[in-house]
Amino acid sequence: MSFRLSHAPLRLAAGSFILNSGLSKWSGNEEAAQGAHGFAATAYPVLNKVEPPVFFKALAIGEMALGAALLTPVVSSTKAGAGLVAFSGGMLGLYAKVPGMRDGIRPTEQGTAVAKDVWLLGIGTSLLIDGRGEGRKVRKAQKKVTRAEKKATKAEKKATKALAK
Repeated sequence: MSFRLSHAPLRLAAGSFILNSGLSKWSGNEEAAQGAHGFAATAYPVLNKVEPPVFFKALAIGEMALGAALLTPVVSSTKAGAGLVAFSGGMLGLYAKVPGMRDGIRPTEQGTAVAKDVWLLGIGTSLLIDGRGEGRKVRKAQKKVTRAEKKATKAEKKATKALAK
């Protein structure tokens, strides 16, 4: 099963938050694109090669895709969790690399808006860990079924031989 009811609150909270953020960015203006691009490029200089409007649209698409994946029950918790861990890791990278975001490990007033994304990392990690355990349980159950089928086949062959005598 790709969706567990116990994951619904986690996926709903994170998915709706991220989807809304992506939708807001999609209709963002040039000034917002410049600001987000400048902020991100400070932490990740490779982004200087990307034009701000292109970066902003790509970020919006990424957020909408991740939000939709989290809200879609057919997307496994492992995959949704992995996407959320990657996204939140990038956001926390901003917190770690952009000057003025933190004082030691504690967030400054400016850094609080980004540091709060640690909750997304927690949700993603939980989905990833729990989803991987789910896969192991399925494989273990499949092995039990296979063993039981082999025993049943063996018993059936014995019974057929006994009846033939």
